[in-house]
Amino acid sequence: MQQTLNTTLLIIGGGPGGYVAAIRAGQLGISTILVEGQALGGTCLNIGCIPSKALIHVAEQFQQTRHHSQGSALGINVAAPTLDIGKSVEWKDGIVDRLTTGVAALLKKHKVQVIHGWARVVDGKTVDIEGADTRIQCEHLLLATGSKSVNLPMLPLGGPIISSTEALAPKALPKRLIVVGGGYIGLELGIAYRKLGAEVSVVEAQERILPAYDSELTQPVLESVKQLGIKLYLKHSVEGFDAGTHSLQVRDPNGESLQLETDQVLVAVGRKPNTLGWNLEALNLEMNGSALRIDQRCQTSMRNVWAIGDLAGEPMLAHRAMAQGEMVAELIAGQHREFNPTAIAAVCFTDPELVVVGKTPDEAKAAGLDCIVSSFPFAANGRAMTLESKSGFVRVVARRDNHLIVGWQAVGVGVSELSTAFGQSLEMGARLEDIAGTIHAHPTLGEAVQEAALRALGHALHL
Repeated sequence: MQQTLNTTLLIIGGGPGGYVAAIRAGQLGISTILVEGQALGGTCLNIGCIPSKALIHVAEQFQQTRHHSQGSALGINVAAPTLDIGKSVEWKDGIVDRLTTGVAALLKKHKVQVIHGWARVVDGKTVDIEGADTRIQCEHLLLATGSKSVNLPMLPLGGPIISSTEALAPKALPKRLIVVGGGYIGLELGIAYRKLGAEVSVVEAQERILPAYDSELTQPVLESVKQLGIKLYLKHSVEGFDAGTHSLQVRDPNGESLQLETDQVLVAVGRKPNTLGWNLEALNLEMNGSALRIDQRCQTSMRNVWAIGDLAGEPMLAHRAMAQGEMVAELIAGQHREFNPTAIAAVCFTDPELVVVGKTPDEAKAAGLDCIVSSFPFAANGRAMTLESKSGFVRVVARRDNHLIVGWQAVGVGVSELSTAFGQSLEMGARLEDIAGTIHAHPTLGEAVQEAALRALGHALHL
């Protein structure tokens, strides 16, 4: 017999957006049920951000050790290393397990009821849980179903054709790997696999890698990719895979057909909102392309039905989903909030790393702003030298009339950690003088942030 549960807030999806919304709702005393069909933590914790960064770290350590086995400039010499990929994956899984267990403990602490099962929407107030013989009635429905990898019809997944999910849990390393897609997911994993010893090629339909970023910013990554020996097939389109010859068929810019032999093909051509399989159609909500249309309070076109994260389209970032989830919980508790961030940092964990916060020079120009654009190279930064990493720079974009900073970009070793400072300066309405006049600790990579602001004002000290 079907049981019926009643709650104030029902959340579908236990990824970063859903679980943060649930924790905050619990803190605010809102009766909350969270439904998740797979593991708590969603794509990000289980098969995305966290495991990919773990694998990237393994790859970096392995490459560094190999470098030292060939006699390094630092005077460190070791025997040639070997890799036990099974053990590496076990270590990665241990981190994922600790984090997902932590999420479960936090939900329990805040009295959130977690139901493991697949939700099927009946209407805006009613959801059935398949296989659990349960119906849930709610006052507020929060949709946080995330996104899924985009598949290519000519490359159906299975056997040698894999997605990022399989790439993050290898049983063994392929001798040769072709990555289809030169965006951040494809390049992060392609670089990691190359450092782990695989021969890697990247096929990208556009004329350059990381096409979402400007060419000045991606140049150091391009140089690194070439130095690592990754082959690039730019402006090439994929036609299919021949299992007999184990080769990927691609077409070059002149229309010629090529056969690229490989052991595995990683399809990494982007992600799309996860709108299928849970009867979203029953709500007949307004769409924005393939995503749900939401307002500045994350409300959909139906009253008391909310949507957050990747389901609501770009930018598909875990930290955006988390901020939205927190806000929705506070709105349901009667607080006055709007989702109106000045900027949301986008980070790409390639080698070197990339960070973009706010407007790029081109975006500022397109918005009709007259801006000063100024860069400071890490080649002139002492800390970067001691980290054996002098490529890259920090770039600031500020209005010429009042020096208000409208954007930051950086490329270099460890620049992901500068994203916090960039985000804060934009959120607090900092001007060039504010950053230039703040004493930055020496020696740190962060000094390049101050120097970029100083240079924009016409008096960089170390250049």
